[in-house]
Amino acid sequence: MPGPVPPSPEVLSAEARAAAHGLGDTGAARARGRLVSVGLVIGGIVSLQFGSSVAVLLFPRAGALGVVTLRLVVAALVLLVACRPKVRGYGRADWATVVAFGVALAGMNSLFYQAIDRIPLGAAVTLEFLGPLILSVATSRRLLSVVWAALALGGVVLLGRAGFDGLNFVGAGCALAAGGLWAAYILLSARTGQRFPQADGLALAMTVAAVLSLPLGALTAGTALLDPVTVGLGAAVALMSSVLPYTLELLALRKLPASGFAVMMSLEPAAAATAGFLVLRQALGWVELVAIGLVVVASAGAVLSGARR
Repeated sequence: MPGPVPPSPEVLSAEARAAAHGLGDTGAARARGRLVSVGLVIGGIVSLQFGSSVAVLLFPRAGALGVVTLRLVVAALVLLVACRPKVRGYGRADWATVVAFGVALAGMNSLFYQAIDRIPLGAAVTLEFLGPLILSVATSRRLLSVVWAALALGGVVLLGRAGFDGLNFVGAGCALAAGGLWAAYILLSARTGQRFPQADGLALAMTVAAVLSLPLGALTAGTALLDPVTVGLGAAVALMSSVLPYTLELLALRKLPASGFAVMMSLEPAAAATAGFLVLRQALGWVELVAIGLVVVASAGAVLSGARR
């Protein structure tokens, strides 16, 4: 696995200007930047999981692939209008990165929605999380990172414990495959953020993902994709589950190393359990609360360890 992604040119130049004008040393600026990035990641996680709860309510209307299509198409349109990305001045390697990022986005979302259509949400999130968890260990050279990753794994397994009985093998396979693409998404998002300004690369990659998902969504959902209520709910899912979290994560990855970001993703099951309780009225027992505590401690430990490096 490649190592942590270096800061972007914009980040380096901003830090240089701050040092030249006496606005504080580079170490303090980097620490502040890391804290801001942590806040961006947490905001993206909360938005994503509440958006996923709304998506579950849409399954009876448009099916899993139909909801994915609505989510990606609306998100692509919003990002294209907001960013107005330039398409000239980029090389073959830049476009290869964007296309790969788009393929990862389409595959990750489609496979995960197929998984939660067949197996419980807690089990699906737990299996999917194995992807970024393995990434966090592979990209870090510190023994302490393995400890935090192991603690996070214990938490997500405990959180999904009630959902592992009688798993559908197709659903479990989809969740594991989605986890692999989630790891690829982390790396490709960071690389896209280095090659394209602002969220331009994300807008282009989301367009690729929308084009790839549209045929399958139209084939399975049909005219349901034209229903005003379905489209409205799909737009809300797109904003909460794609536009906002992916933009925040792309910006955060310009400061955070890939290993620290991957372990912070252990907050996903905790946020999902909270969103499920508030939106879908899924009750939380003491086992789930203990699991949430484990993943929160693991995430905080990973970030604090990275700040001390």
